[in-house]
Amino acid sequence: MSFATAGHLDDVGSALLRAADGLLATEGPSALTVRRIAAEAGMSTMNVYSRFGGKDGVVEQLFLHGFELLAGGMGEVGATDDPIADLRRCGQAYRRFASEHSTLYSVMFERVVADYEPTPAAKAAALGTLELLAARLQRAMDAGLVRRMDATHAAAIVWSTCHGVISLQLKHDGITPVDWQQVFADATEAVVSGLAP
Repeated sequence: MSFATAGHLDDVGSALLRAADGLLATEGPSALTVRRIAAEAGMSTMNVYSRFGGKDGVVEQLFLHGFELLAGGMGEVGATDDPIADLRRCGQAYRRFASEHSTLYSVMFERVVADYEPTPAAKAAALGTLELLAARLQRAMDAGLVRRMDATHAAAIVWSTCHGVISLQLKHDGITPVDWQQVFADATEAVVSGLAP
């Protein structure tokens, strides 16, 4: 799985994050120790401490980087004269992110690293991404295509639907004979239809 590095990190920091991402993907959260991350990257533990302060700092950077990529993907969905079609494309961008960056997705939304608690800055980054979806829904409300309600509340309704399908797919793909792409399309269509005035 490819891992796009954060722009503000130097080569060493980026290599450490790639190592952490790889360990998490192949061995799970128990492998995320400063020593293992450093060894996987072919570096000393001092590099982890000097750049991230320790394991939690590494996980925080994975968390933040995930939201950075997700926001970028949602931001690439342009605004057309059809706000509902734009919402559908936002949902597909969310699903694409989860498929292409499942390890980051698990850090962001599944609390896969149980002892990691996001800092206030990380929580603000996560909320900022939800607000991108809220802005799309507000636009649909303003066009009379979605009934009036708090836009963040509406975003939470849509997000919980998308997240539910994706989380099930990531855990059960290949186990359950389900066409998850079609389930996602039908579930998101149902929730958007249910929000109609």
